[in-house]
Amino acid sequence: MTSPSNGRQARAELGKRLREIRQNAGITARELAARAGWHESKCSRIENGRTLPSESDLRIWARHCGVAEEAADLIATARTIEGAYLQWPRVERQGLRRMQASVQPLWERTRHFRSYSSWLIPGLLQTPSYTGAVLDAVRDRKGLADEVRDAVQLRMERQRILHLAPRRFAFVVEESVLRHRVVDRQAMAEQLGHLMWIAKRPNLSLGVIPLDADRTAMWPVESFWLFDDAQVNVELVAAYLTVTQPNEVAAYTRTFAALADLAVHGDAARRLIENAVEALSVPGRAP
Repeated sequence: MTSPSNGRQARAELGKRLREIRQNAGITARELAARAGWHESKCSRIENGRTLPSESDLRIWARHCGVAEEAADLIATARTIEGAYLQWPRVERQGLRRMQASVQPLWERTRHFRSYSSWLIPGLLQTPSYTGAVLDAVRDRKGLADEVRDAVQLRMERQRILHLAPRRFAFVVEESVLRHRVVDRQAMAEQLGHLMWIAKRPNLSLGVIPLDADRTAMWPVESFWLFDDAQVNVELVAAYLTVTQPNEVAAYTRTFAALADLAVHGDAARRLIENAVEALSVPGRAP
């Protein structure tokens, strides 16, 4: 599921399934609402995908329709829909440390990582000072508890997977990412130096899309991570998106391939990074 609109589609599909369960039970929506003690419009809102039913709603629905054994499966479906599009305030309530720790199982089981970034250096390639600056900004902007030190440590510990076989990593960043100075000049130079060093790993590919690349066929898009061919995570301005539908994961796979084709790799990518480092040390020159 890749957007709020597809979230609505998923709710509609769940609503259709619930309508079929009710109809198979031979009861009307009004009768079900009366049995459940709901306003009679609630069944209509659920069946038409306008409202995502709660776990309690689904248990009641299944029980009154004589299929209590289906409640667990219905709840699992609803949880998937609910988790696909999470607004940032809800994600951030768990705190920076738990935000970092919550994704660890996904990172542990993935074997092929692909990441495109139009904003920042990807987390697996960040230095502690760069990560700290990014999380400091998130904390201050969102008014979160000060858990930055623990969150930075967790992210640094996660980077050990770069050294574990048989994992493969492919990163594509916009050249502008090399120029976005989210830390002081010295820390940014250290970050870029680390980028050149880590790119030498045999299981890692780093591509940089030059500022003057021909973008007539492929514009910059939102930053995203591809985990094998099973899941995509996207950080939007307002929400955190999880994509699992195979056809939509495939769309991100094609997009990543197109972006990688625009990028330069190897020595050419290294020259762009070196240019960004040089710009940091020239007085009056934009970094």
